[in-house]
Amino acid sequence: MRLTSVDVCSGAGGLALGLERAGFDPVLLLDNKPVACETLRRNRPSWNVLEMELAHFDPTMHRQVYGVDLLSAGLPRVKSSATTKRVDTGLELRLLQTTVRLAHTIQPKALLIENVPELVASPDFGEIRDYIQKELACLEYRFYWFVLNASDFGVPQDRKQGVLVALNDRSFDRFEAPAPTVARHVTVGEALLPSMSARGWAGAEKWAAQANRVAPTLVGGSDNRGGADLGLTGTKKTWAQMGINGAALGDEVPGMDGVQESDTSGSPLKKLTVEQAATLQSFPQDWIVTGKKTARYRQIGHASPPPVGEALGRAIAQALRR
Repeated sequence: MRLTSVDVCSGAGGLALGLERAGFDPVLLLDNKPVACETLRRNRPSWNVLEMELAHFDPTMHRQVYGVDLLSAGLPRVKSSATTKRVDTGLELRLLQTTVRLAHTIQPKALLIENVPELVASPDFGEIRDYIQKELACLEYRFYWFVLNASDFGVPQDRKQGVLVALNDRSFDRFEAPAPTVARHVTVGEALLPSMSARGWAGAEKWAAQANRVAPTLVGGSDNRGGADLGLTGTKKTWAQMGINGAALGDEVPGMDGVQESDTSGSPLKKLTVEQAATLQSFPQDWIVTGKKTARYRQIGHASPPPVGEALGRAIAQALRR
């Protein structure tokens, strides 16, 4: 039996894709970015995609959302209350609060929110957790907080995710947080060797042997800053140890002589392509992320890896179906 869902802040569709594999069919997906909505429609023309700010979403205009099995949200990363007061307008926090309030209206059987790992237990996020828990108590939901690492689910990346799962009383005791699905983590070299060798680069296997660890967390960055790179200075040093230039993305994989024609940096390190970044997020090869290079990379970097969404979806589905 297939289950139904509403997915908000859907982005490139990583969480929704994983939930689809777990048996959830979305009745509506919502995102405020045109390029993300284009990605969703390109890959799943049958999905009902709504381009709109979450704060402006009126469920009464979309009656199919009422009583769905699951409300899911891979939200922009919230900041602690101290940080929010100092440097930020608190947009991410408002999106989190709006998602919880949306559960009041549509009354899903289960709620899934994925965010920063610190949200689960850090004292800096105590006020946010208190707000969420009070709202859920009013709805008579019971809830679990826990942290998952995407590398435990076959994703070649050290990507910790804070997760909230809330369910009604009937299903709560039947829920179990997903257990790891792999006994050994997939390395960057293993994941990217097929693409690194696709144009005949003789040094690809030697490079893959050097890239013998999981990747650091991919970050999409802010829409308000420049082009795409792979993170802060410390993260770029980690990439360099694996033979990767983290300062920018490339347009093509190495040729037979190891040269990337678009790379004029003079560095022997290789630049990842957008497609390789998608591989490190465990998107399937046929999943097309639309837009220009930086917009594509940001969608990928902000996404929830589909295997994590699938594991969470299977655990929730099992609790709902029993």
